Amino acid sequence: MSQHSTIRVAEMFAGVGGFRLALDGYESLGHPLHSPAAGPFRTVWANQWEPPGTASKQFAWRCYEARFGQGSCVNRSISEVLDSCEAKTAAVPDFDLLVGGFPCQDYSVAKPRGAATGIEGKKGVLWWDILRMIAMKRPRAVLLENVDRLLKSPASQRGRDFAIILSCLAAEGYQAEWRVINAADYGMPQRRRRVFLYAERVDAPAVADDLLQRALSTGVLAASFPVQAASPAHRVSVSPDPYQVSQDFGKGAKVSPWLDAGAMRAGTAVTVKTTPCYDGPRAVLGDVLSPADEVPPAFLIDPSVRPRWVYLKGAKSEQRTSANGFSYRYTEGGVAFPDPLDRPARTILTSEGGVSASRTKHAVVDGAGRLRRLVPDELDQLQMFPKGWTDVGISDGQRAFCMGNALVVGIPHRIGRTIAQRWR
Repeated sequence: MSQHSTIRVAEMFAGVGGFRLALDGYESLGHPLHSPAAGPFRTVWANQWEPPGTASKQFAWRCYEARFGQGSCVNRSISEVLDSCEAKTAAVPDFDLLVGGFPCQDYSVAKPRGAATGIEGKKGVLWWDILRMIAMKRPRAVLLENVDRLLKSPASQRGRDFAIILSCLAAEGYQAEWRVINAADYGMPQRRRRVFLYAERVDAPAVADDLLQRALSTGVLAASFPVQAASPAHRVSVSPDPYQVSQDFGKGAKVSPWLDAGAMRAGTAVTVKTTPCYDGPRAVLGDVLSPADEVPPAFLIDPSVRPRWVYLKGAKSEQRTSANGFSYRYTEGGVAFPDPLDRPARTILTSEGGVSASRTKHAVVDGAGRLRRLVPDELDQLQMFPKGWTDVGISDGQRAFCMGNALVVGIPHRIGRTIAQRWR
């Protein structure tokens, strides 16, 4: 633990500050926004930058700074920031915990570790910037979030990308655990499946247990979100050379070896399918609906366009013709319309904004009996941000985009509470 028992946090790909809100909490005198801290966390550095770098694209960063203060978040490409640190023209303060959510990309390795310039991955892939930060600052622990597709990609080598990440962490001296968590399984108001990866330096204090027990009960993620095994566990070996993993892992495999929970140390991993154990209160979509007088008319769905919504949401089996003249049958299942208020919401996507009819946008019948889209305040709350978190002068569409990219704050908050208890 660092001085005065404060856990110093660095936040990469910060968005509108979901990890910071979850860990540090939020207090604002005279303002209704409030969120409790998970423990003695203090974010000492953050970075948020949206390519290609134009000012109009930096609305998430503007929201972050509006909530946490001017100068609270570096608005530069993380690759440029790390280049400056290596050139000693800039510096990132020391920290104990690195957090961030990053895109699922192709993590293939272009150059082996033994080459003159060391390991090198595909350019523009943000995992390599995370790895650079880990190697540079050697934090005690790392907590990352990604789409659950990460465990399966790419299609040509099932599970290879996640194996590369585990290989890199092992090579840097970290043990890891992961879990696919659906927020709604633990009482939160949205069905959103994401994989969380927690890694600790092996020289840090650790519970002496085997890998399966870490995945199912004794690990940080299992303690935060209890589960029970739903399949036999199996062991997977991961080479300590990420280049070798990139070349060979998953070749010829039809399915990924990675199940929704697991743990790894020194290149040996155990993975297992799980079911959640939770019997507490459950939030639903109806819990976050705003009063009718707070809904702008632009969010009401005109009866004249309702048939278009019905078509897009409905089941289909129809003949279609592609641009090159190829004829095929297109099928898809139906989506509930309107969205039921007595269940958790479907996953929020970045396309939630805008007035056009959509298969993926939410549509509800509110307390006034009106069919409408969700307003930004409701999207904030479905991600467990305080109501109005993104109401900082950015457009409604930008607010929706921010929430589509955000995480459910309640998940890292619970993980943070476990970390704080164990590091005390």
